[in-house]
Amino acid sequence: MLPKNDHFRIARERMVESQIAARGIRDKRVLEAMKKVPRHLFVDEALWDQAYSDFPLPIGSGQTISQPYIVARMTEELGLKGDEKVLEIGTGSGYQMAILAELARQVFSVERIPSLLQRARQVLDSLGYHNVMIKLDDGTWGWKEHAPYDAILVTAGSPTIPTPLLDQLKDPGVMVVPVGDEYSQTLTKIIKKDGKVETKYLEGVRFVKLIGDHGWRA
Repeated sequence: MLPKNDHFRIARERMVESQIAARGIRDKRVLEAMKKVPRHLFVDEALWDQAYSDFPLPIGSGQTISQPYIVARMTEELGLKGDEKVLEIGTGSGYQMAILAELARQVFSVERIPSLLQRARQVLDSLGYHNVMIKLDDGTWGWKEHAPYDAILVTAGSPTIPTPLLDQLKDPGVMVVPVGDEYSQTLTKIIKKDGKVETKYLEGVRFVKLIGDHGWRA
């Protein structure tokens, strides 16, 4: 009988092979990060047996941990090479932040729900991620003190692209954000280069609402 940690490692490898690589994710660094980060530790123990299935899971306060494929897709679109400063809006469980921390030099994240922030920080600390910083605030305003950012990732659906985030994106830089109504969005990639902004529409998604001054009202 395999030790529990081996079961989780095998489950992660199967997740990457059957749910992520099989659906077109090619960035080797992203695939390795997904194999490494223990997703089960970012959800309640009662959900550990579902942690490596390809669907969202509840994390409390009406929020969810995104399905692994979407985490990988959004991350791959950022095109991280290893020396970037990244801003994440919506810490949630902290799982997406851990993936980013494997791939970038420094990651900043903004969360509006205190209990989620506290738990995410505990898990990230326990796993030894020291290149991350989290603060409690309205994420639609970004984190101006550390701007500009090479990449910005928004993990909640917004009715529009928040202007403060676009302003805090470096030139050149990339932002990925779900944009749409309260029930469905289009994963949208913003490329800022040479003073111009290009928009690419990737695929349909469904995220919880981005609550804030430049998002949805609570």
